[in-house]
Amino acid sequence: MPSADSSTEDTLDLKLPPEVLALFSDSAVGEPTGGGGAAGAAGGVAGGLLDGIAAWSAAETPAGPFRLVPVVPDRDLAVLTRWMNDPAVAEFWELAGEQRVTEAHVRAQLDGDGRSVPCLGVLDGSAMSYWEVYRADLDPIARYYPARPHDTGVHLLIGGVADRARGLGGTLLRAVSDLVLDHRSACGRVIAEPDLRNTPSVAAFLAAGFRLSAEVDLPGKRAALMIRDRALRHRV
Repeated sequence: MPSADSSTEDTLDLKLPPEVLALFSDSAVGEPTGGGGAAGAAGGVAGGLLDGIAAWSAAETPAGPFRLVPVVPDRDLAVLTRWMNDPAVAEFWELAGEQRVTEAHVRAQLDGDGRSVPCLGVLDGSAMSYWEVYRADLDPIARYYPARPHDTGVHLLIGGVADRARGLGGTLLRAVSDLVLDHRSACGRVIAEPDLRNTPSVAAFLAAGFRLSAEVDLPGKRAALMIRDRALRHRV
C-alpha cells in the first residue's frame, strides 16, 4: 500500500535485519493476539527487552500526572474484564466473555519473555485505561511492515465511557510515546496498528503526533500503520 508520506523511508520493502529474521523461527514467534502484541511481561518489568517499564517515571499531562503500572492479575483482572465486555471495546479487542478470557490474554504476555508488557494507565491516581507496550520488531507485526531494531508498539483502550470522546486518547498517546522515547534510548520510533474502521482511535494517534505511514492487511483486520519518529517528536 502506498505511504501517506512519500518523503519518508517507509516503503513496504520487507527486508528485515538479520537479528529480527532470526527471531521468526517457529519457536520464537507466537500467533498475534486479538487486540495486542505477542508474549511476555516478566523481562520487561524487571528490565530486559523493554527497559523496566515498572520503574518509568510519571508523565505530566494537561489532565494530570499519568503513569503506566504493569498489570497484576489478582488485583486488575476484574476491572479489565469489565472493560473488555464494553461493546465499544469488544468490537476491536475481541476479548468479551468471562474473566478467564481476559486472564488468558494477559497471562500469555506475563508468562513470556518480556517482549510485551500489559499495563494499567493511571491518571491522577485512578486506573482508567489499559495499555500494551511491546517490541514491534520482535512481534509477528514485523512480518507486515519494514521493521527496524527496537521499534516499540503500543495498544490502548480507554476503560470508562466518561473518559472517551474528550481528547484524552491523543493526550495519553503522546504521553506514552514520549515515555517510550525517553526511557528506551535504542528506540527510534513508536508504532501502532489500529483498525482502520476505528476512526476515533486513528484520529487520536494523529492528534498525538503519529503519522499515517501505510494501510496494512493484518490477520483479522485492515490496519492503519501509525508511526511517531524520535527525530520528529518535537515538530508536532
